[in-house]
Amino acid sequence: MVGSTPTLVYFSSKSGNTHRFVSRLGIDAVRIPLSVDHIADVAEPYVLICPTYADGEGRGAVPKQVIHFLNDPERRARLTGVIGTGNRNFGATYALSGRIIARKCNVPQLYSFELAGTENDILRVRQGLETLGRHLCSTAL
Repeated sequence: MVGSTPTLVYFSSKSGNTHRFVSRLGIDAVRIPLSVDHIADVAEPYVLICPTYADGEGRGAVPKQVIHFLNDPERRARLTGVIGTGNRNFGATYALSGRIIARKCNVPQLYSFELAGTENDILRVRQGLETLGRHLCSTAL
């Protein structure tokens, strides 16, 4: 972990909403690529930002690339929290990926934001990551 924030890992589709959000955070981040052939390893605790892609019933909410990333037990063990994204127009499936990952990986859903987020979302996530980073540093051996 560098500085006072945990490592940030994210997935963004071709629409680029999540990428735009992460770029505006001004924090170094690791992007899960569209192709699962070259997924980078993350050797320290991290927070995952994941958009939701679901049908009307919630199927397919977590992108396949993120599932593949989290299927590695060592990477999954370093996950400390998740931030879900989505579109509020989709009602109950808004940011569903974050809730699914939090439940399956037994980590907290730290936040959710819509599309590319607002300036308030940027501020809240940045502050939340700094707070989490201080907590992680104080519990490290």
